[in-house]
Amino acid sequence: MTTRLRTLARLTFANPASAIYLGLVGVAVAFATAVTLFAEDPGFVWALPALCAFPLFMLVALIHADGQPAAWVFITELVLCVLIQSLALGTIVEASRGRLSRRRAGR
Repeated sequence: MTTRLRTLARLTFANPASAIYLGLVGVAVAFATAVTLFAEDPGFVWALPALCAFPLFMLVALIHADGQPAAWVFITELVLCVLIQSLALGTIVEASRGRLSRRRAGR
């Protein structure tokens, strides 16, 4: 079980592509938080982090079609969507690296 968790953590956080993605999302969340705290009218500033998690977050947002969820629900869904997409990105990168290494070994 520990090996599986270590593999999931490596694919989600330690992969360069996933780390860049998570860094960009972190900057978007920090910017949205700063604007929310210090601006009189933050407007739609939280649309930026939601757009970073767009494909999966759109499906989750359809659940709340009747209204806006509470802030903690929004942030929890955003974090989960970003982590799932980071895992998918890491898996795609590792699969392509494995495919490339098999091609090189076959030559």
